[in-house]
Amino acid sequence: MRVTEKGQVTIPKEIRDRLNIGPGSEVDFVVSDEGVMLVKTGGKAEFKNFDEWAASIEGTWDRGGMTTDEYIEWLRGPRDDLDRR
Repeated sequence: MRVTEKGQVTIPKEIRDRLNIGPGSEVDFVVSDEGVMLVKTGGKAEFKNFDEWAASIEGTWDRGGMTTDEYIEWLRGPRDDLDRR
């Protein structure tokens, strides 16, 4: 697949059909050590308020037993500006 001068690529018809991607569909790119994946997203979900949104994602975040600080350090990497004795 070739990238155009504008940085665009054409998603093959077979993949568009399989993922039901059409004009106006929302997609995202997920980067990993193995490469990049194109994923179809659900687009914008509309919620009446924050509590409704929070209820919709309840139980979907697993930090693997890490505290919030441990998780953030794992996500961002260790900070060089802290004195770690």
